[in-house]
Amino acid sequence: MPELPTLAAESTLAPVTSNEPFQVRPIGGRIGAEVRGVTLSADLDDDAVAAINHALLEHKVLFFRGQSHLDDAAQEAFAARFGETVAHPTVPSLSSGSRLLELDSKHGTRANSWHTDVTFVDAYPKISILRGVVIPPAGGDTVWANTAAAYANLPEVLRDLADKLWALHSNAYDYAATRNVPDTESEREYRKQFTSTLYETEHPVVRVHPETGERTLVLGHFVQRFIGLSQRDSDRLAELFHDHVTRLENTVRWRWTQGDVAIWDNRATQHYAVADYADAHRVVRRATVHGDVPVGIDGRKSRIVKQETRTA
Repeated sequence: MPELPTLAAESTLAPVTSNEPFQVRPIGGRIGAEVRGVTLSADLDDDAVAAINHALLEHKVLFFRGQSHLDDAAQEAFAARFGETVAHPTVPSLSSGSRLLELDSKHGTRANSWHTDVTFVDAYPKISILRGVVIPPAGGDTVWANTAAAYANLPEVLRDLADKLWALHSNAYDYAATRNVPDTESEREYRKQFTSTLYETEHPVVRVHPETGERTLVLGHFVQRFIGLSQRDSDRLAELFHDHVTRLENTVRWRWTQGDVAIWDNRATQHYAVADYADAHRVVRRATVHGDVPVGIDGRKSRIVKQETRTA
């Protein structure tokens, strides 16, 4: 596979729209870096955007403090520097003319289980850009896991098995699987909206990253079952792979402040929004950049097998 250029432990690049140098400071040993000395904007020059993308490919998720100057339009315009922005396939965007997705805890949108964004479609997003709008005084962190590192560190026997597996992903996943409290009315309403069109898509469990050539695991809570295996065997095997993906060595945790921005490579990560803030209010807004259809190590591409609009 092609070799990804390596940044130094603390990399200093050319200044980017500020008086401070653009610095990439790793947070975790396998994933995550904070970027300083950059003011995010659609007006960044091509070299700056390339530098951010370069750091993203290496560290999988990047964090930017102090970006409160961004409003909704500016966030979406910045996202468009990395490719075509797309709306969520089932949940309405924040407003007319916008493709931003708002995740508001008061409206039942707490993504507190491990997932990769929108893997129930074939060409799921390549990059997600999340902005902290309303942050609880305590709690509400987000955790990311590096699925390339997870694959690379699997025992050889499990890697060989993963290479051969395909999985069926759907947005009609089991919401109750990890919950120990009853659903609220707002959560039920959001779920109805989320599944207004039902998708089922078959993905290789191992995809080849189109930019780095790394092999990454395509799993998370949208997985229904593995092709050719019973539900019982699928559940056990999914749990086994999940435990490897979410090993603490593969993760990084971010404590949000208002105005923070996180950018992650959705082709090489999973994430989990920790719902530990009780009734406090939490609002984040996400822009997503259109991705390509995953390709497995045998050259076969993912495919949608069902797309069915529900009637009321």
